[in-house]
Amino acid sequence: MNRIIKIIFLDILKNKIILAYTLILAILSWSSFGLEDNSAKGLLTILNIILFTVPLVSILFATIYLYNSTEFIELLLSQPIKRKKIWLSLFLGLSLAMVLAFFIGAGIPLLINAPNSVGIMMLVIGCLITLVFVALAFLSSILTRDKAKGIGIAIMGWLYFALLFDGIILYLLFQFSDYPIEKAMIVVTAFSPIDLARIQILLHLDVSAMMGYTGAIFKDFFGTSLGLLLSFSLLCLWIIIPFFISLIKFKNKDL
Repeated sequence: MNRIIKIIFLDILKNKIILAYTLILAILSWSSFGLEDNSAKGLLTILNIILFTVPLVSILFATIYLYNSTEFIELLLSQPIKRKKIWLSLFLGLSLAMVLAFFIGAGIPLLINAPNSVGIMMLVIGCLITLVFVALAFLSSILTRDKAKGIGIAIMGWLYFALLFDGIILYLLFQFSDYPIEKAMIVVTAFSPIDLARIQILLHLDVSAMMGYTGAIFKDFFGTSLGLLLSFSLLCLWIIIPFFISLIKFKNKDL
C-alpha cells in the first residue's frame, strides 16, 4: 500500500499541471501580500483563492487523473491486492500531492506574512477544502465510465458549491425575510463545505460585523469552541462520506 502511494505521489509531483498550479498559487499569494499595505487585505485575496481556485483545481485534476489512470488501476486489480487498499492508496497519493502543492504555493506565504491564528486557520481550511474536493472527485469519477460525463459532474459539483448554493441561500433569505430563519441558516450551511470554510475564516478575520444580524448569529455559534469543533467535524465528514461512497461503488464495480 505504501509503495502504491509513493508511486502515485511522485507521479503527480512530476505533473506539469501540479507544478503550474503551485507556481500560480505562489505568485498570487506573494503578490497579494506584496501589493497590499496590510496583511488583512492580502488574507482576503487569498480567501477567494482558497474558496474558488483550490476547489476547482482539486476536483478537476483529481477527476482527470483517475480517468487517465484506468489502465494502471486495472493492472493493480490484476494483482493480489484488495480493492480497498488500491482505492485508498489512490486517494492518499492524490491528496498528499495536492495538499503539498497548496502548502508550498499558499501555505508558506501565509505562515511568513500572517504567522497568527488567522494564517494558520486559512492554511488548515485550505488543506481540508483540498481533501474535500479530491474526495468529491473520486465520487464523480466512479459514477460513470465516460470521462466527459465524469468531468462534467465534477464541474457541476464545483459550480453548485461555489456559486449555486449561495444563490439558493440568498433566495431563501429573500423569500422568507419576514421569518426568523437565521438560526436555520446555520443548519443549511452544513450542506456546503465552501460556506463552512468561508464562515470560519471570516469570523477569524473579525469581519462578521459586516455580515449583519446573520453574521452575529454565526459568530455566536461558530465562534465558540463547540462551533469550531463542529465545523471542522463537518468538513471531515465531507471528506469521509463521498470517499466512502466511492469506495463502496469501486468494490462492487465491474472493471
